[in-house]
Amino acid sequence: MRLFKKKDKKDQISDTDPKQDEILNKIESRRKAKTGINRIIHNPLKFLTENPLNILIVSVPAAIIIFLAGFITTVRDYGIKSLITSTFIDDIFVITLVVALTPLAFFYTKEGMRIKNIEVALPNFFRDVAGMNESGMTLPTAIHSVANGDYGGLTQHIKKLDNEISWNVPFVEAIYRFGENLGTPLARRSVDLIAKASKAGGNVSEVLNAAANDSYEFVNLADERRNNMMIYVVIVLVSFLVFLFVIAIMTGTFLDTMAEAGEAASASSGGDTPGMSFGGSVDMGLYRRIFSHAAMIQGFFSGLVAGQMGEGSALSGLKYSLIMLLIAWVSFRFFI
Repeated sequence: MRLFKKKDKKDQISDTDPKQDEILNKIESRRKAKTGINRIIHNPLKFLTENPLNILIVSVPAAIIIFLAGFITTVRDYGIKSLITSTFIDDIFVITLVVALTPLAFFYTKEGMRIKNIEVALPNFFRDVAGMNESGMTLPTAIHSVANGDYGGLTQHIKKLDNEISWNVPFVEAIYRFGENLGTPLARRSVDLIAKASKAGGNVSEVLNAAANDSYEFVNLADERRNNMMIYVVIVLVSFLVFLFVIAIMTGTFLDTMAEAGEAASASSGGDTPGMSFGGSVDMGLYRRIFSHAAMIQGFFSGLVAGQMGEGSALSGLKYSLIMLLIAWVSFRFFI
């Protein structure tokens, strides 16, 4: 006969504190609100801005609506032939592209700056915690001490880590959440190293110093690469401007001169010798449109190349792409 009978699930639930149940229910409801479709409904703005690509959910449909409205208006007012003979459709396409990609370029650049600020501050944070741990402080106490310091964009995450530890969240679990919240490969790698050392019961201060040195070297190498590749970014941008300048010279001098010479030859021959009017057959509008397309395509893809070479990501070059696209469009629309 068993003296102590194991409580069943109902008895365990009935013995719990109602206030504790209420707190647990609130925590569970908060957790559900941050997962799946509920996360989007609960805070759509945060969902759109937490990942730069998410903003395309809004910008692409808006751009499509603008394109369709412009397309229908152009065909209705000027006829279907205007799609070939007029530059209105080019203007609509450029505006559509700018509307679709400008938010992505903005948020991607902002995210890149956030990651850079965090990664620059990581070595100092790890070194400070390691120094306090070596002086005899426990890791939670050391983190609590440095939480009042200034680590730029990393400060709010350190304070959140300190709060979780003060709420008796296990250190390993809290440090893993810290790495996930930072959301950078360098942070995840360093945090994983620290968590495993803490689990194994090793000398965590040495691991923290190693993580600090690794982070420092990573940031230095990234800065060195960026500085070394900057000259190639400048070359790409200058090449586009030279390309645009050459096209402007060709359009404003060579083709115009050919057209005028052809018209003069045609007039002097009485228009009876079409073979002599080679220059007069030059369709300047068509040539300008072809050159404008070439310049805009060159500018857009040169920007992507500049981003890939300078910052290691083609999406980082979207800001250059949009700027050069607009330069080419404005140049041909108003000046060339």
